[in-house]
Amino acid sequence: MAKVKVAFFCRNCGAESPKWMGQCPSCREWNTLVEEKVVKTKNDRLEQKPDWRSVGSGAAAKAAGPLGKGPRPVPLDEVVAGEVKRLVSPDAELNRVLGGGIVPGSIVLFGGQPGIGKSTLLLQLALNLGKKVLYVSGEESEEQIKMRADRLGGKAENCYLLTETNTNKLLQHAADLKPDLLIADSIQTLASPHVESMAGTVSQVRECAAELQRFAKETGIPTFLIGHITKEGSIAGPKLLEHIVDAVLQFEGDRNYTYRILRTLKNRFGSTDELGIYQMDSSGLREVTNPSELLLSERDEQLSGSAVCATLEGMRPMLVEVQALVSTAVYGTPQRSATGFDLRRLSMLLAVLEKRAGLPLGNQDVFLNIAGGLRVDDPAIDLSIIAALLSSAMDVNVPPNVCFAGEVGLSGEIRAVTRIEQRIQEADRLGFRAIYVSKYNVKGLDPDRYGIRIHTLSTVRELYEALFA
Repeated sequence: MAKVKVAFFCRNCGAESPKWMGQCPSCREWNTLVEEKVVKTKNDRLEQKPDWRSVGSGAAAKAAGPLGKGPRPVPLDEVVAGEVKRLVSPDAELNRVLGGGIVPGSIVLFGGQPGIGKSTLLLQLALNLGKKVLYVSGEESEEQIKMRADRLGGKAENCYLLTETNTNKLLQHAADLKPDLLIADSIQTLASPHVESMAGTVSQVRECAAELQRFAKETGIPTFLIGHITKEGSIAGPKLLEHIVDAVLQFEGDRNYTYRILRTLKNRFGSTDELGIYQMDSSGLREVTNPSELLLSERDEQLSGSAVCATLEGMRPMLVEVQALVSTAVYGTPQRSATGFDLRRLSMLLAVLEKRAGLPLGNQDVFLNIAGGLRVDDPAIDLSIIAALLSSAMDVNVPPNVCFAGEVGLSGEIRAVTRIEQRIQEADRLGFRAIYVSKYNVKGLDPDRYGIRIHTLSTVRELYEALFA
């Protein structure tokens, strides 16, 4: 008969503990152990381990028996590495994020907030791929998926729907159909009959992901998984889930804006610095090939407190607008607010302005906004924030067709930033006439190659004198 016992599993690392503890003994995270029932049958007995001491030469090794027909150690020089033929999808942004296309036998995990567009993106891919795709849903009915597919458009003759949560039946249908791509929506709704617990628990997520991984590697069918996230923004389930899969993609965006960003958190077949940008409309997700023009389309060059930064999102250069408002504090205590930017970084830049440039901001309210709903962590945005703050405090607009790229240090110096040539080329392509950079960035740079004028700065005071003196 089956024996039922209770064990505790860590939601972060998947470690098992016989009793509850406040701190996981494996990953040292607090309050991550959850209780689950574990059923063990007679078939779950451990196989007899070989006597490793008998492995060697002579009669003892012969008595130990052969190792079987499994994989054997191979010298690295004898391994032949062939070029992997990727499945190129019609979505150029997804191809860029995955490193050039979908690798056969790979397993990719998509994460994101509820309603951000994960199911829409993958259903849109299934309709437009032009290959046989099996779309498995454990959250929606066939009628609901059909309604969304009619809204998205596309060719539906090669897309097969399956509403199933049992992994045994799911994999059997996939083996019979032999699709070119398998999509599971979502991993938290699947349940394996080999584990006696509810769907979405640590043990179920771990077992279902392992079964799908074995299926993908043995059959060569690429598999896409949709994963839920926690309130902290991380992938729900054990951390082991992110280690099992080949790539982890995070779908981000503000629901109040139409832009969506697909970031790469892990990728065994490409770079983790790439990202894709989409725009949500009534007909689904549309690729944004030139985000700079969209982000700057509503910019008024005659208003103060606005500056343009040549930033990088991953490996992709783009120009974003920085808006600042500096006004006298009415209620005594000055307010500091930042949208799309680190508030602590803003406080540091304000201290640098007051100390190094002599701009009194102790009794001023300061509000900062990154236009378009984007969040920028690139240090090169510091110089444009300084320019926007100076422009708003003096109520003088920044000269038109001017952008900035530079990091500001605590001493008020303008520090060099990475990939300055890509930033200059993007600004030149969009018609900007001048760009302000650090003087340490122009070493080995030929200004005559570009049609844009390159101004070099060393301190914040030089920026003030160049723009507003």
